[in-house]
Amino acid sequence: MTTAALGGFGPLLHAEWTKFRTVRGWWMSSIGAALVVCLVGLLATAAGNQGSGSDLPVGPGGEAVNDDFSFVHRPLTGDGTITVAVTSLTGVIAADPGHTGSGLAPWAKAGLIVKDGLAQGSSYAAVMVTGGHGVRMQYDYTHDVAGAAGAVSSSAPRWLRLRRAGDVLTGYRSADGRTWSEVGTARLAGLPDTVQAGLFVTSPSVEQSTGTGSGFAPAVATGGFDRIALDGGWASGSWRYRQVGDDAGVSGSYTADTKGTAVRSGSGYSVTGAGDIAPVVGGPATSGVRTVENFLVGAFAGLVVVVVVAAGYITVEYRRGLIGLTLAATPRRGRVLVAKALVVGGVSFLAGTAAAAVMVPLGGSRSRAGGFPVLTVPTGTEARVVVGTGLLLAAAAVLALGVGTVLRRSAVAVTVVVVGMVLPYLLATASVLPDGAAEWLLRVTPAAGFAVQQSVVRYDQVVTVYAPSSGYFPLSPWAGFAVLCGYAAVAFGAAVVLLRRRDA
Repeated sequence: MTTAALGGFGPLLHAEWTKFRTVRGWWMSSIGAALVVCLVGLLATAAGNQGSGSDLPVGPGGEAVNDDFSFVHRPLTGDGTITVAVTSLTGVIAADPGHTGSGLAPWAKAGLIVKDGLAQGSSYAAVMVTGGHGVRMQYDYTHDVAGAAGAVSSSAPRWLRLRRAGDVLTGYRSADGRTWSEVGTARLAGLPDTVQAGLFVTSPSVEQSTGTGSGFAPAVATGGFDRIALDGGWASGSWRYRQVGDDAGVSGSYTADTKGTAVRSGSGYSVTGAGDIAPVVGGPATSGVRTVENFLVGAFAGLVVVVVVAAGYITVEYRRGLIGLTLAATPRRGRVLVAKALVVGGVSFLAGTAAAAVMVPLGGSRSRAGGFPVLTVPTGTEARVVVGTGLLLAAAAVLALGVGTVLRRSAVAVTVVVVGMVLPYLLATASVLPDGAAEWLLRVTPAAGFAVQQSVVRYDQVVTVYAPSSGYFPLSPWAGFAVLCGYAAVAFGAAVVLLRRRDA
């Protein structure tokens, strides 16, 4: 230790690492933290399901998507334009089992679409009218651009135009078919020369309040199209009808006339469809679908182990009277804590990252083998969740080290950190609190750090229950992690100040 004092921070760090690895309980517990993350994750994915276990369609960005709609189409080769007047948009919502009720889903859609083939998940751009959000342009599932507000009717039709120029798709709207305004532009890299384009209708489920909470009722929509005009490289011949995806035509509690159809009507079409063209999100609407977070539910258990190790890493020196020797060998006391933080934080980071790197692919394969579809996420999101799990454990370790230095008693320090971090997380995600209270806990307590593991994304154009019980945190992944880091920094700063002022 004298060498550390004379030689600088490097030897001090080496000395602390040597101290850590020579105490069998510490390094074995760190390995145990990784194992418990995996063990709990394996238990959570052990149940079987009678489903196929196949994943949902994947969009161009790597995210799981819904791609279900009624499509009246024909091939377009090269550049071209399609123009149409949408004269009506009506809908039917399932009021209760065995019955139907009138109504239009706010995100029911009817409009024009250019799509890279008929396969689900293929790239697309569309301009549309909606049930309650006016004219929109959407493309590649995650992108949504607002246009003019207002509903559509036979007395107030909405004219839409979609123009292709190479990989660039531009959507336009008009109130009279003469004066046009641009809604948005999309660049679809790699769009083939020949695409499928035409009219589409779809309608997602509608959130409804029930006696036990919120539920989702299936819905269909019917769009009226008139005065279709084409320009450019359109194939000759007649229009073709296709239901893209399983949900484009609904059945069950609906009557026959609410199934997906396309009927010639005057100079246009009346098209009925259901489903959605949008990213898949979590919540009740996707019950039975597993997410990356499901494979990492053991992180909170591993975190408890890490907290115990980190708190004991400093408090054992107080309990055994060794802190005096450590500080005598290294008079610059702040450096001692920094070295300890780097050691215990680094070990915790490796344990968490390794466990997550194993559980994410293993949990996915086990879920599919057990009949559960898995909510696919982009590679970048998956990498952030894996690394974020390691960072979560590292920050918790530094927090416990700081609290342990301040309190000098391991049991008390562990209790403070667990009550402040793990308990709010469990209360917020276990549906035992109202959504508002749960979100408050995940904003202002160290439990906000668990947001760094979130893989599901909130989209304004997709309706679900965006609540902690459904896997949604009120803060973004890195903002939530910053809250935890703030607590760790305060605890660590207080520990440095007290260590300098106290006698050993």
